[in-house]
Amino acid sequence: MKPYDAIVIGARCAGSPAAMLLARKGYRVLLVDRAKFPSDTISTHIVVPRAAAAMRRWGLLDGVTESNCPPIHTYAFHFGPVQITGAPGTEDSPNAYCPRRTVLDKILVDAAVEAGVELREEFAVDEVLTSNGHVIGIKGRTKDGNPVTENATIVIGADGRNSAVAKTVKPETYNEKPVLQASYYSYFADLPTDGRFDIFIGDGYGFAAADTNDGLTMVVGGWQIADHEEKKKNYESNWMNMLESEPGFGDRVRRARRADKIYGALTPNFFRKPYGPGWALIGDAGYQKDPITAQGIMNAFLDAERCTNALHSAFSGERSYDEAMSDYQRERDEDSMPMYELTCQFATLAPPPPEMQQLLGGIQGNQRAMDAFAQMNAGTLSPARFFAPDHLGSLMGGA
Repeated sequence: MKPYDAIVIGARCAGSPAAMLLARKGYRVLLVDRAKFPSDTISTHIVVPRAAAAMRRWGLLDGVTESNCPPIHTYAFHFGPVQITGAPGTEDSPNAYCPRRTVLDKILVDAAVEAGVELREEFAVDEVLTSNGHVIGIKGRTKDGNPVTENATIVIGADGRNSAVAKTVKPETYNEKPVLQASYYSYFADLPTDGRFDIFIGDGYGFAAADTNDGLTMVVGGWQIADHEEKKKNYESNWMNMLESEPGFGDRVRRARRADKIYGALTPNFFRKPYGPGWALIGDAGYQKDPITAQGIMNAFLDAERCTNALHSAFSGERSYDEAMSDYQRERDEDSMPMYELTCQFATLAPPPPEMQQLLGGIQGNQRAMDAFAQMNAGTLSPARFFAPDHLGSLMGGA
């Protein structure tokens, strides 16, 4: 049988959109995942406004809004006595969302299938096949244990930081930083945030809350990695004590009901070269950072668009493969690096330095500046632009 144009390993926030976009361009695509959908996965699942805009471009945002997932129109930061409340989006894409992954991933998978993608759920990839240094396909097993070998022009790893493709090709890794905090999350009933993404930053800890599907609220938070060995011994009570220590929010948590177990993760920070002969990496397989700024789903969506656009230009003969994919890497890194550095700084959960404390105090009460701060944290506005002296000067009126 003729090889596929593309095999995509991993059918969640990076893989399904990539498969869908390639299929919409007329390519023959196989999408495989070990899971069956709908199913859950470890994720704090904030769809920031730029990610919502991508879903709107693809014609899929209505699936989120119709899933009983309320919009998030405000980011509210609580830095002790300093309170900053701003709009995270733009006029064209004003809202963020916090859909459960059981909801979001099913929307994405169904859209891929509707576009003509061949989906194989409960499929285990045993080996990424190579020939003379070139990735040529995969070998795996169906849910019944039947061995399968498939070939493709390109194999795309959308299978997370432990990507089978990355393990095979061993791409260059750069800008690595260690795990900086231990993150945990769960879901609560009777803890509405009323359209806010509430973010609390304390000394050595931080947490946030946002409304998700079915009347529940996701609460995610953690502590510095230096405290983890001790705190993980009784992580459940330590995590709840952290939430309850915040004035106001603590009272609300005590009145609420936790509706699920507590999930945890330790997240390293890295970039990988995202392409080579016969292979590409997207989403967390190619670039991962701490979840404290909730950018992962947006990064996966943008990777899917950039990578598939580059592949299309290479497949069509418009540009060479190396030229097109080099541009994909450059565009990804230029867009992501400022937020990566800021995220890693935030993830240390260290007290803000004096100049940042002064800036936060100056922003408080200035709605234009507070909106810009919220947009920067949501990924709508690049930190490089937000912190540019001319931009800060215009926001602060020269102060």
